[in-house]
Amino acid sequence: MVQDKRGFVGWAWLVLWRSALCLLLLILALLLVLRFVPPPTSSFMLQSPYPVSQHWISIDKLPAHVPLAMVASEDQRFVDHHGVDFAAISEALEQYDDGRGLRGASTISQQTAKNLLLWPGQSFIRKGLEAALALSLEVIWGKKRILEVYVNVAELGKGIYGVEAASQHYFAKSARHLTINEAARLAVLLPAPRKRDPRQLTPYLSQRVTWVERQMRQLGPGYLAPILN
Repeated sequence: MVQDKRGFVGWAWLVLWRSALCLLLLILALLLVLRFVPPPTSSFMLQSPYPVSQHWISIDKLPAHVPLAMVASEDQRFVDHHGVDFAAISEALEQYDDGRGLRGASTISQQTAKNLLLWPGQSFIRKGLEAALALSLEVIWGKKRILEVYVNVAELGKGIYGVEAASQHYFAKSARHLTINEAARLAVLLPAPRKRDPRQLTPYLSQRVTWVERQMRQLGPGYLAPILN
């Protein structure tokens, strides 16, 4: 009887490991395909309670200040880190230990992984998966592709995903023609895009737009050139 139980446990572990390996290989194959093919949808789009509007636009067709606004607002060390900002995570964990809740500390690479493949919410399990996928994206995709997918799948309104759909919805024009101020207005919709409107800024969001524009100037128009060229 004991031998039968041990045999069953061994068989169960073997099935578990093989299933995990198959899932890992499937995810890696998917990421490899999406390095070259625009994602037809995302996990967040599939979970959206609103009708989805999303229009893919190549990052090469966007003015440089559009992705720069996102970087200035969300992840100013994007060019330098390898997918995970360990200093920011350490600070977030210290705040969690102090009883202040578990905050984001996610890089753009992590946010891209989350938006594309995971689910909303804050938990250590999801954060761990997010970090692992972000590191994989850095290796398989590289910075330019990560940023390109991010600006195309980030939620920027109720059912509105990506800067092209957002620009058409809010400003009635393509993201190719966004001004610096308009790009900053879209960037401050995060992390609460369903509650914010770039055309009707609260005093807080107006200050936030000013801050993003200042950060963009400090980073400089050529900040993203090493990864975009």
